[in-house]
Amino acid sequence: MANAFQLAFTLLWSAACITAALAVLALTRRQTAPLAMARRLWAPGLLGGAGARVEAEGAAELDRASAYVFASNHQSMIDIPALFVALPAPLRFVVKAELRSVPFLGWYIAAMGMVFVDRAGQRKAVRSMRRVPEILRAGESVACFPEGTRSRDGTIRPFKGGPFLMAIEAGVPVVPVALIGTGTVLPAEGFRVRPGVIRVRVGRPIPTAGLSASERGELARRVRDEVEHLYARP
Repeated sequence: MANAFQLAFTLLWSAACITAALAVLALTRRQTAPLAMARRLWAPGLLGGAGARVEAEGAAELDRASAYVFASNHQSMIDIPALFVALPAPLRFVVKAELRSVPFLGWYIAAMGMVFVDRAGQRKAVRSMRRVPEILRAGESVACFPEGTRSRDGTIRPFKGGPFLMAIEAGVPVVPVALIGTGTVLPAEGFRVRPGVIRVRVGRPIPTAGLSASERGELARRVRDEVEHLYARP
């Protein structure tokens, strides 16, 4: 019964917040306020409804005026609201193309200029991310999950190189982020919400200036190693 209530709350709260954000977008013709609504209204409400408390470490040390690629491990659908709350800037996410067809959520993602990735193959995935450097050069930050899918057991899988190629092309730093506890609050399988603490550990930015496209694999491994270090830290 409790999980049925949580699911109903999640759907209704998301529909209400997204409807309000899209109405603001229609009135202002600007994405600034609707993006802020995700960080200040939708995400905190969703996390509060789940009984989740977010503790962020390291985010305050980032330069709020700079654009970054935030690269995080991925355990749960609640990863996205956790990052919205923990990170110090409006975010545009790189998400799987299947979300485009989800009512309300897909509409919001498209309206905010976020990036849908075709996961049918590496070349298609890279092509579908061509807008990422444009967003970064405009001074906006992008968040991604380079594992490509949610981890069922907490293991951090190898990072795919596409997001790091985009960071190299735009010349912006990559910030490693470790999410801890999201898979416990909302496991990848089913919808079983459990109150708990979510820790978001933000590492130091890793510069990409001077790197070539051929070095994206090495950069991906370096970032993954840092995420794993942050994740395992006591």
